[in-house]
Amino acid sequence: MNSALCYRQFGIPEDVLKLELSNKNLLKEDCIRVQMLYAPINASDLIPITGAYQHRIILPQIAGYEGVGEVIEAPLTYRHLIGKRVLPLRGEGTWQRFVDSPAKYAIEVPDSIDDTIAARAYINPVAAWLMLKLYSPQGKHILVTAGGADCAKLLCKWAVNLQALFVTVICRSDNHVQFYNKYGVKNINQNDTEALKYFAAHADIVFDAVGGELAETILNHMSDSSEFVSYGLLSGTFFQPKKRLPKVHWFHIRHYLNLTSQNQWLKMFDDIWPILDANDLNIASLFEFPDWQEAIKTYRQPHRNNKPLLTFA
Repeated sequence: MNSALCYRQFGIPEDVLKLELSNKNLLKEDCIRVQMLYAPINASDLIPITGAYQHRIILPQIAGYEGVGEVIEAPLTYRHLIGKRVLPLRGEGTWQRFVDSPAKYAIEVPDSIDDTIAARAYINPVAAWLMLKLYSPQGKHILVTAGGADCAKLLCKWAVNLQALFVTVICRSDNHVQFYNKYGVKNINQNDTEALKYFAAHADIVFDAVGGELAETILNHMSDSSEFVSYGLLSGTFFQPKKRLPKVHWFHIRHYLNLTSQNQWLKMFDDIWPILDANDLNIASLFEFPDWQEAIKTYRQPHRNNKPLLTFA
């Protein structure tokens, strides 16, 4: 018997998500079955439920894109994974007790990685890793928005490690100043318009997850030779570039995964595990699976410095 958070129509997640009980179907060939341990709540989990990407989503759907669990069933070729912790990715939604996912994409979790960190090793780390591969920060001025988010923290720290000339982050509050000071990252407030204009004018690359008015303000003050990378719309508002330059890049993980071989997929996590530090992510707040509404409510709190995780004990 499985329990899963499903949505059969688009709308506000708290309204359209329902906890449904059903018998799990027989395991498909070349798939593994994973008993979930933890699954985080991200913007990338909630936004599709609203219908923002309904042109590529077929209802009904199970919510959730990442998490960690233990393999309880596997085909003969992958029998060695039974009892191991894995990330069950690129298959079913992860906000359910049992997830079936393609065995070839299962990412085995190293013993040194804690469950609450492993559960968050996909969406934000992979996005940050890919963007820094595509748009090298070496010797450049980097500007990052949404400084309270895990992805922004990883972008900033890893950009420093990759020899960025200078890194500046934009935050809505001072909750994360201590973290950024530790890595020599300049922290400015989102409401400081003059500072925004100054650092936008000096940025070579901007990584933006907010969109809306903030994105337009930054774009209007960037030099024509710089680059703007949009990877999210946390404001819920689209933005329209008003001129041809600076160049705007639209980053979506799925575009790159479609071109990634199985070996490249596995190698990517081999690179990420050694640099994924628990101190670089927001503190986990755990919520029992039936308390999913409270978890989403916590996620929506302004100036939050924790990360809600569903636990399936």
